Amino acid sequence: MKIANSLIMVVLAMAGLQLQGCAGEDHESLTTWMQKERESIKPNVKPIPEPTKFEPYQYSSESLLEPFSKEKLASILKSGQATTRQSALIEAELNRRQEPLEAFPLDTMSMVGTMQRKDGLVALLKVGTLLYQVRQGQYLGQNYGRVIAISENELRLREIAQDAAGEWIERPAALQLQEDNSK
Repeated sequence: MKIANSLIMVVLAMAGLQLQGCAGEDHESLTTWMQKERESIKPNVKPIPEPTKFEPYQYSSESLLEPFSKEKLASILKSGQATTRQSALIEAELNRRQEPLEAFPLDTMSMVGTMQRKDGLVALLKVGTLLYQVRQGQYLGQNYGRVIAISENELRLREIAQDAAGEWIERPAALQLQEDNSK
């Protein structure tokens, strides 16, 4: 134990001597050298250029038609850019009153059943939380979809949509009877 205590005392004495060696007048020469070096170094920073003035673009579209409006379609038909077959397809759709179910996309509708009425089979469509009765000849969906047939497990319709070339084409679509799995 005495040896360990004496060893600790020797180490502490040596550390104290080293610290005392750092104190003295040698620091003065070091501080003067540091001061000279600071003064001799000059930063070479280029000034920041003045920012360019932002001038907003004034966009006024009051005189233009909206690109996806029915008026735009009617103007194309009147100008003769559409073919006769295409104009016959879409012209009748533009001139009729829209039905409530044409405000919803087909993928938000689900067929949940059918009912037999005096005038024929009626499909029951669920949109959100509401239930609608749909008969043959009614319109639904956002692509001018007209119901052409209703069976007990399927509602078939014909849609009019634009293809990749911008031409109006007829295409078939269907809604299948959906089973309720929430029970």
